[in-house]
Amino acid sequence: MPGISIHVVDVSRGAPARGMAVEVFCTGGDGTRRRVGGGRVGDGGLVQDVPMGRGDGIDPGTYEIELAAGPWFRAEGLDVGTPAFQERIVYRFELVDPGPHLHLPFKLTPWGVSVWRGI
Repeated sequence: MPGISIHVVDVSRGAPARGMAVEVFCTGGDGTRRRVGGGRVGDGGLVQDVPMGRGDGIDPGTYEIELAAGPWFRAEGLDVGTPAFQERIVYRFELVDPGPHLHLPFKLTPWGVSVWRGI
């Protein structure tokens, strides 16, 4: 099943990053950058974007996922400064075959991030 799903958890507190803004962009072969999805992290840690999750508009290309980490940590009451060490986390990857579903779990703290390709 095609599509991209994103899961974000704050491992410093052991909870989903509920409410964090996430955007997903694709840069095609012609160099144009377009937004393909995003939204807010839900109660279970998943970004709620049904069209992106089922593969709508997901083509081969260079993708960037942007997590608004600094604003989210400040809204959660953490003193991370302005700007935060990780004000915006940008993760770039290449998608060659848009056929298989791509799940990207992000585990983060105010000072670090880990992500991998899941299924």
